[in-house]
Amino acid sequence: MRWSVLGPVQATAGGRVLAIDRPQQRAVLALLLLDADRLVPARQLVAALWADDPPATARTQVQVCVSRIRAALRAEGAADLLVTQGGGYRLTVRGTELDLAEFTAAVEQARVEEAAGRPAEAARLLRAGLTLWRGPALAGAAGAFVATAAAGLDEQRLVAHERLAAVELGLGRCTGVAHALRPLVTAHPLREPLVARYLLALAGCGQQAAALRLYAETRRQLVDELGVEPGAELAEAHLRVLRGQASTRAVPSGPGPSPAPDRPAAGPPPPATPVPAAPVWAVASQPAGPPPAQLPGEPAWFTGRTAALRELNDLLPGDPDGEDGPIRTGRDGAGRAVVISAIAGTAGVGKTTLAVHWAHRIAHRYPDGQLYVNLRGFDLDGRAVPPAEALRGFLAALHVPPQRVPTDLPGQSALFRSLLAGRRVLVLLDNARDDEQVRPLLPGSPDSLVVVTSRNRLTGLVVSDGARPVTLDLLAPAESRELLGRRLGRGRAGTEPMALNEIVRRCAGLPLALAIVAARAVGQPDVPLAALAAELRKTNADRLAALETGDPATDARAVFSWSYRALDAESARLFRLLGLHPGPDVARPAVASLAGLPPSRVGPLLVGLARANLLTERVPGRYAMHDLLRAYASELCHEADPEAERAAARSRLLDHYLHATHAADHLLDPYRLARPATLPAPEPGVTVGDRPDHAWATGWFTAEHHVLLAAVEQAAGTGLDRHAWTLAAALTTYLDRRGHWPELAAAHRTALAAARRRDDLAGQALAHRGLAIACTWLGDHRGAHLHYGRDLELYRELGDDTGRAHTHLGVSWVLARQGRHRAALDETQRALDLYRAAGYRVGQAKALNNLGWLHARLGEPGPALRCCQAALRLHEENGDRHGAALTWDSLGYVHHGRGDHGQAADCYRRALALHRELGDRYDEAEVLDNLGDAERAAGDLAAARRAWRAASAIFDELRHPDADRPRAKLAATAGPGRPQSYRPAPLVVGQTTPGRPAPADPHS
Repeated sequence: MRWSVLGPVQATAGGRVLAIDRPQQRAVLALLLLDADRLVPARQLVAALWADDPPATARTQVQVCVSRIRAALRAEGAADLLVTQGGGYRLTVRGTELDLAEFTAAVEQARVEEAAGRPAEAARLLRAGLTLWRGPALAGAAGAFVATAAAGLDEQRLVAHERLAAVELGLGRCTGVAHALRPLVTAHPLREPLVARYLLALAGCGQQAAALRLYAETRRQLVDELGVEPGAELAEAHLRVLRGQASTRAVPSGPGPSPAPDRPAAGPPPPATPVPAAPVWAVASQPAGPPPAQLPGEPAWFTGRTAALRELNDLLPGDPDGEDGPIRTGRDGAGRAVVISAIAGTAGVGKTTLAVHWAHRIAHRYPDGQLYVNLRGFDLDGRAVPPAEALRGFLAALHVPPQRVPTDLPGQSALFRSLLAGRRVLVLLDNARDDEQVRPLLPGSPDSLVVVTSRNRLTGLVVSDGARPVTLDLLAPAESRELLGRRLGRGRAGTEPMALNEIVRRCAGLPLALAIVAARAVGQPDVPLAALAAELRKTNADRLAALETGDPATDARAVFSWSYRALDAESARLFRLLGLHPGPDVARPAVASLAGLPPSRVGPLLVGLARANLLTERVPGRYAMHDLLRAYASELCHEADPEAERAAARSRLLDHYLHATHAADHLLDPYRLARPATLPAPEPGVTVGDRPDHAWATGWFTAEHHVLLAAVEQAAGTGLDRHAWTLAAALTTYLDRRGHWPELAAAHRTALAAARRRDDLAGQALAHRGLAIACTWLGDHRGAHLHYGRDLELYRELGDDTGRAHTHLGVSWVLARQGRHRAALDETQRALDLYRAAGYRVGQAKALNNLGWLHARLGEPGPALRCCQAALRLHEENGDRHGAALTWDSLGYVHHGRGDHGQAADCYRRALALHRELGDRYDEAEVLDNLGDAERAAGDLAAARRAWRAASAIFDELRHPDADRPRAKLAATAGPGRPQSYRPAPLVVGQTTPGRPAPADPHS
């Protein structure tokens, strides 16, 4: 048998095409082939064929199609390949009988050959794979899924063409590349990787003027049609042409790996009905983006560890030309499973330094990215990073939008493994607590490498997962002397060998202690090493006796004590107080508040602590402390500083975070409903700082949100309950918009407990509201209704009608997401009545807009138009331009539904202008998508495609999954050879994620 989807969907046997010729039969066959050898439930086929509007006979039609396909197979004696099983169907495909499987295998093997330095063989394989294409993918099939799935498959073809062009340019075959790319660039004039390669090919053929003209025309189209400048790859190609450097021996073959069989470059939205597992065609592509490069900076002054490096190198496949010299294949069959190295050792022994140093040495072997996370397994407060949080960070680095991240840990782990399948990625898991924290973070691909550091031996990983243990011991005396010699300079170290040996002995071979002593010595170049050794010798004898445990990490406290005693009083106090910070890092304004000092005074103190190696400035303005030093600082603080002073410092710190978060939240959404009450003035000594604009607020939240979540827990744990629930409430907008819904739920659970301890009804109401939002997005509609129900009870008890109105609007949002639009309309009307009674005009405008959307959804254009027009007047009177833009969008939706497409387009353009003024990029893209629908309905396909292209470009820039929507419309209207069955789908006003069947989110 031979199965084909890379062109007309068909099956052949012995050169004869089987009689599967009706469009719907071909669509069912395509779905079974795209999920070959898997059970495809019948309801999944229905959802793929008809999306949200299946006919009553849908199941019967699927059965008829399957029966016809089976009859065609029976005629060839192959009926057993298609079986009915458990309410679904399974089609068996052997080996590379499917042209898509053969194509992806060729592309993947080409990647292997290219990486092995055999570009000619890679080019041959790519050409062979591309010859399998016989026309547009899935031709002759008809169904809701076809346009987007075909676009995804065609995207794989274009990526393969781009990779082939890059390889052949590297071989100097410029003329052939130019001929091959000319028709592709004509068909895809704004596809920058294609244009960049064509540019270099033309220049390589001596046609520099033509290349420059092409660049100028492409740039003009990008600016005119999309409003963007050329990206980095195209700009770099242009620069090379200008410089006469179009020699293409080192052209990159693309921003990432080739598509793998289970990761099509695009796919249609998931079906409306939940299914046991997402099929291949329902998985959207990973948006384009650079490979992650998350490794911390290369450690300075790395010394020794020759044996450990040799053990680590033994894990890798041979690379005789690599910078590390010959590296042998791993023992016990490494390469058939993911390679894991578990580096164990005591605190401060240099596990992270070794792991990061080695990772940098071998990073070139992992071109698909390097991922890093500090799992904080041994933090004082016990708040290790949960595996789900680490996975969400990795998935974000791999350009998965938050709306596409599964909410459960197994789903997240499975998606992570799928994304890394067939890729060469280095994963560094630093400071792990135990096996269970690590196991969900392991890829399944043998091409990836995992390095884990931990104070524990992680025996479970060694036994069950085949990890190779590397135990790190203290530095040998010779290595310790080498480290100090490199830091101090050979001359100074060589003049006092006796003192150097004593320092080495006193530091017990612990790299952290040696680094601290070296920093002190470098800072005092005129002080003899003998004097420093004498100071170490005189360190408090009682303290040393108490710490003589045989554990080098605890014995090293003698070095910490020595370094601490060298600080001036102000620096010493700051060092102690930093032990109270919840971590993982801290910015200068927060440090100033903690210490009750002006930022101008605390800056030099931080610089001094960093020079003494007691702090690390990881990025400019943000400081981190090794967990051993943090533990030592905390001990000192509890010994030296009275409880009242510690409490005052914590209160100032949390007051800083509360006021900064409140201000940033207001900048994110000045017209947000249910904002926390006005805060009291900050305490004396608290630094608040300037809060310039929306962009600052977004960047600040991105840098601080992990600290803020820890601060909520710390506030609740130290009796500052009002800080806990108020801080959680101020975090809600950011966490909601970024898709951090599990963290949102955790923060509000803590907030709710804190508010209950204080019997604070307003705090409880805000916490229930935050939990309702999280439940809604996590699919727990029952939980959302329960929390909103309790919210209503609390606001009634408080006599807060505005709060009740906010809650009714939230309930309407959940109901609309459940498809209960009439009930949602009733709840929104209750909200509007309460807002009017309270005279709250911002709420009235939001409620009226959502009423208009719901009336339109229910097919009631008259009331819809009246509500939206009233909402618009209120938004304009309130000065809420964002609200006005959303309502212009709603008006466009209403007019579009009435068939007045010209008026709809005018409304969308008004919304578009406002969103562009405000810099609301997501909303701009959504309105452009809607505008394209209106233009298409009005008969102006060219204008529609311009709008969809612009929308797709912005969604891609934002790495948002809604890019699939305009991309599918572009694919469906692309001209001859493409399906022409596209109809503008019903618009969802205020929609912010795929398939949100609801009006504008009332929480924003």
